[in-house]
Amino acid sequence: MRNHMKIEFLSVSQNESLARISVAAFISQMNPTMDELTDIKTVVSEAVTNAIIHGYEDKPDQKVTLECSMENEQIEIIIKDNGIGMMDIEQAREPLFTSKPEWERSGMGFTIMENFMDKVEITSDEGTGTTIRLVKQLTSTRALAN
Repeated sequence: MRNHMKIEFLSVSQNESLARISVAAFISQMNPTMDELTDIKTVVSEAVTNAIIHGYEDKPDQKVTLECSMENEQIEIIIKDNGIGMMDIEQAREPLFTSKPEWERSGMGFTIMENFMDKVEITSDEGTGTTIRLVKQLTSTRALAN
C-alpha cells in the first residue's frame, strides 16, 4: 500500500508533539512494533526540535513542513525548514556537537536519528534552510504477512 501525508505548522515548540503524534497516527496502519513506533516518534521530535531551535532560532512565526510516505514496509519522513541553514553538515552530525551550548543542548540529535533509522540524509544551505530525510524499513508488517 502507498500512502502520503503533508502538514505545515508554525515553529513553536508545542508543535513538536503535534508532529510526533501525527506521524505515529499515520504509520499505525502499518502495524509497527512498539519499538519501531517509539524510534520513529523520537526522531521526528529531534528533527522538528532542530528546525525550531536551530533553523529558526526559536522564532515562532516561521513554518516547518512535515511529509510522511509509506510503501510496502518502508516509511519515509521529510522535515523541512526555511531557516538559517547549516555551514557544516558533517560537523553538525558529530556526537555532542551543538551550535547552542548556552541553551544546554546535548548535541545528540543527529546521532539519535542515525541510530534509530536506516537512512538519514541532510541537505542544507546557509540562508535557505535544512531538509532532513529519514527512512526506516519496518519489520512487523513483513512478519505478519508470513
